[in-house]
Parts: sequence; C-alpha cells; structure tokens
Amino acid sequence: MRRTYAMSLLFGLSMAALSACGADKEQPGAAGAPEKKDPITLSVFGLGVKEEEFNDRFRGELTKRFPYITFKYIPPDKGNSLPELVARGETPDLIRTDIPNLKNNYLDLKIGTDLNPFVKSHSYDLSRFNPPFIQEMIDAGQNGALYGIPYPPYIPMVLSYNKSLFDQFGVPYPKDGMNWDEVYEIAKKMSRTEGGSVYRGFSGNVMAMLRDNTYGYPILDPNADQLYNPEKWKTIFANFKRFYEIPNNKIDPVVGAELNGEAFNKGKVAMHAYQYSTYAPIPETIDWDIVSYPTFPGESKIMAWRGPAYWSVSALSKHKDDAFQVIMAMVSDEVQLADSKKGILPTVVNKQIKDAFGQERPDMKSKNIGALFYYKEWAPYSPKRKSGAANVATVFQQNNMAVTFHDVAMGKTDMNTALRQLDEKLKQELAKDTNK
Repeated sequence: MRRTYAMSLLFGLSMAALSACGADKEQPGAAGAPEKKDPITLSVFGLGVKEEEFNDRFRGELTKRFPYITFKYIPPDKGNSLPELVARGETPDLIRTDIPNLKNNYLDLKIGTDLNPFVKSHSYDLSRFNPPFIQEMIDAGQNGALYGIPYPPYIPMVLSYNKSLFDQFGVPYPKDGMNWDEVYEIAKKMSRTEGGSVYRGFSGNVMAMLRDNTYGYPILDPNADQLYNPEKWKTIFANFKRFYEIPNNKIDPVVGAELNGEAFNKGKVAMHAYQYSTYAPIPETIDWDIVSYPTFPGESKIMAWRGPAYWSVSALSKHKDDAFQVIMAMVSDEVQLADSKKGILPTVVNKQIKDAFGQERPDMKSKNIGALFYYKEWAPYSPKRKSGAANVATVFQQNNMAVTFHDVAMGKTDMNTALRQLDEKLKQELAKDTNK
C-alpha cells in the first residue's frame, strides 16, 4: 500500500466465478447458515476500504451463506471514523483492523473481543493460516487474546524496476536474490542527468523498509521504555542513507512522496523498494517488473513482509457468534481462492490457493510473480511489548521512524541527534499511555 497501512484505493474484483475447491468442509459454520434463524443486521466497518471492495469480494457469498443476516457496511468516510462511531453509540459488529492500528483504533476504544472462545467452540483450525499472522496478532494484544482473523492480502516487500530506463541506459536488469550492496551498485549506474532531466537510481518506502526490516528489530523496545537499541538502528539507517548520497539521487523532500513512489510512477526512477499490494498499482504507462526484496550482505535470504488486515468483532456486538461465523466465511478457502486468482495474496498455507495467484490477471502473465514467493523463509516480525506494559500505537512508531530517517537523509540533522529525538517522542507517548 503505498501509504502505507490504511490506503483505500478501489480495485475491481469480482466474486462471480468462485471455484469449488472442496474447501472448508471441515470448518463448522462455513458450509452454510442454519435453515431457520431470526433475521438480524450486522454492521461492518472497513478501516481504509470502500464499500465497493466489500461488495465485490464478500457480499454475494455472505448473502448466499447467511440469508437471515442483513449486512450494513459503514464506509470510513469523514465523520465515520471508528472513534466517532463508538462515541455516537454506533459501534459496528465487525471491524477491519491491522497491527499498526490495533491499539489506537480498536483496543483503546475498549471494544476488543478475544476470539479464542469462538475458535474453540467452532473447532476452528488456525493452522490453515501462515503462522506468523496468528502469532503476531496474539503478541500485539499483550494478553494472550486473539483479536482478529487474518484475511488477504498480506504484503511482501519487493524491488520494482523500470525496464524502459534500464533499456535506455544499457544497464542489465536487477535479479532475484540480490543483496543491498548489489542494488547500491546498480543505483549508482542509473542515477544520472540526461537531456536536462534527472533520473534517480533508487527510491523507497522507507517507512516499510525500516518497520519491516529483515532483522525483526522493533522500534519501541519490548522490555524497556525507550527506543530499541540505537546502535542497531544506526546500521540500518546507514545502509539506506548511502543510497540518497549518490549524486542525482536525493530523497524526495516530501516524506509521503518518497514512500508512495511518486517519482517512480512518473518514470524518473529506475528502482523502487516497496510493499507489493493491489492497493498500490503502478501506472500502465510504466513498463515495470519486480524482483525479490534485497537482503543484507552475509545475512539469511528471508522475506521481508507486512502482515495482513484482520477481521475483528466488537465487544458491544449482540451477535458475536454470528459475526465469527461470517468471518469464517470471509476467510474460507473458496473466497481466498477467488481472491488469489485476482492477484490478492492469500493468508492461508494451502498450496493450491497460492499456485492460483494471478491466474485471472492477464497483466500479470508477463511479470516476474515468482519474486513474491522467491524466499521460503519468513523474516521475524518485531517483538511486541509484554503484558501490562505501557505501549505506543505502531502507527505512531512507524510514522515517526520514517520522518526521523527522512530528516537524516535530507541532511537536516545527524543520525545520533535524530534517534535521540525519536527516543524522546516514544517516551512522551509511553507517559501518556501510562497516565490513561
């Protein structure tokens, strides 16, 4: 997503051709609703997602499976943020959330529901999901509760490149399995001025590059009220900072523009490191492709990633069990297979579903889609704060880390000062959480 975490671009998906793959028969409640049920209404809030996406991906299937339920979708429009809805007494039954927003936009509102009892009562098999997605949500909740079920897409990091620029300058294309030193050498070759235009060799979503680092370094120390190990962060900063010291490759002065790859989308950047996501399409005017995300020299070849969004249930809902059954349907193998064919990365381990990725996307047939699955090992997610410890919303941590790096790359401040100031900001936020 190029924003970041809550970008809500509409993309046209169709549920018209759901394939019967014999899935989910082992999941109670997934095969259909009971024959006789009193009519109810479930309200659904999709953080960062418009109603059209919910309709295209889910509504038809849910109406078929749950004819007794009327689904009322609450779009995240102005005046309809989750805190505003809760304040008005209009708390939705089903809520789309994610790890960055879990604290500030769900738990702090006192509407968290532990789904473990429903998992148990429905004998629901959590092992069907990629293990990091379940465990990270449990860790993020800080108390052993499971506050959400992961649904597609998850978001791996990749390196995109502009084939036209490489052809124009006679430089070989990037390859899968490169490390950052190799990418740096390519960036030097591709950073130049020609015909009065500046062509940058590299740009990146530095927020994601820092937050989803392959070492799993957290921003906030999980065991102390401070920034996690500044010396380790200096190493990562130094690796990325050198790219913006290459002549003709200055970082965009606008933080969001660098994160979102605006220069790459205009055809002026050779390579862009970012989160591969359906929510952040590259314009058709760019002849692009992707390779696997670079790794640090001498380190394990592992995939950097950001987890998916999650469907959660409000503690104020009068229909929690029905809501959980709806979640089971929305993350069923049937629905995820249809998603995968449309180019939405599945959250389940089912090989058939993964292998179907992009089958109904003609524009993907010429792309190196294998880059998304090049690494067989997942990078560790960052460790979370322990039970009872004051905490800072991940969205606050990641955004301030991105600004901190941007100030360093722009030459506004030195690395030591910038990280010390970030440490102070985190401590101020921790104090606010402690005093709540």
